[in-house]
Amino acid sequence: MIITGSFVDLDVETSSMRTYVVRPNSSGRFPAVILYSEIFQLTGPIIRSCNRLAGHGFVVAAPEIYHRIEAPGTVIPYDDAGRIRGNEDISKTTAEEIDSDCRALIGYLKNHENVEPEKIASMGFCLGGHLSFRAALQPEIKAAISIYGTGLHSGLLGVDTEPRMDTLSRADDIRAKLFLVFGTRDPHVPEEGRTKIEQTLKDANVSHTIHLYDAEHAFMRDEGARYDPSATDSVWQKVTSFLHTAFDNKLDL
Repeated sequence: MIITGSFVDLDVETSSMRTYVVRPNSSGRFPAVILYSEIFQLTGPIIRSCNRLAGHGFVVAAPEIYHRIEAPGTVIPYDDAGRIRGNEDISKTTAEEIDSDCRALIGYLKNHENVEPEKIASMGFCLGGHLSFRAALQPEIKAAISIYGTGLHSGLLGVDTEPRMDTLSRADDIRAKLFLVFGTRDPHVPEEGRTKIEQTLKDANVSHTIHLYDAEHAFMRDEGARYDPSATDSVWQKVTSFLHTAFDNKLDL
């Protein structure tokens, strides 16, 4: 499927949130996915993930999550200094600001000429996996994909020393279908953390599936030594199937 993408600036409070929007190059309407990045913002691997989803028949919107802190267009390097910078940036971003960003993205997609407004999902990696899970607290989100989401079991993000994210404790508010992926060798989400997440979702009667891979954290990032292409291909196949099923999508792809 041919795709077309560009950057748009969405007004959120007193800030402008630059967002990469990519869609099938067609005049029709499609389901939409809000895609949240890792702590490094819109890097090459994240842009390629957006393009991949769009090629499967989705309108994808990926925001710069640090738009209140970093200049528009800032991409943080995949190195130690970048990791420190990204963790510091998220520690300066509040849960209320994250929710406000999500509302702005939902509003934009609901009014997009190529989006079916009742078919909006979220997806994210690492930090973005947490933000995607949190997006499911919004009633318009019908399906949410969390890929090795950090901080869900602990409420900690970035350089936090005390929990400030109440995402998991609000699982009773979720009406979306959830799809979660974890690497069993991921030190950021240990087994006890995965167990806590699963039990909380069960207790809240949230529709969910959890997929485990013998892999490290960030194994789907197609740059660096931790990349696992076999596991990545498996996840993508499951993700696209999950989304099409969640939206009863009849596209002939």
